[in-house]
Amino acid sequence: MCAPRSILEHGTSRWGVLVLIALAQRSCRFSELRRAVDGVSEKTLQTLERDGIVHRDAHPVIPPRVDYSLTPLGQEAAGLVRSLARWTGERLTDVEAARREYEARREATGKRRG
Repeated sequence: MCAPRSILEHGTSRWGVLVLIALAQRSCRFSELRRAVDGVSEKTLQTLERDGIVHRDAHPVIPPRVDYSLTPLGQEAAGLVRSLARWTGERLTDVEAARREYEARREATGKRRG
């Protein structure tokens, strides 16, 4: 279970999900991707590249230009992530209601965390 777990962790990490969503729209230069996914690092992109999800295209020009895009594997993963994101948006009110109910139960029993 270790190998699938590491792939899942990379693709579903905070940055992994946001990179998949951003690159599903179009390829981006690193600076564009950094603006779209505030906080993404080159290390995250290298990890996704190593997993075969992201393609890095370094152009031999000055100043250096690097474009990132999704591989076919990455496109497939992005579709799955988009489905989860859509579900999250559709069920947001249900999740918020469940959270309120949970907090009310905990508060009623005096077990509220701080």
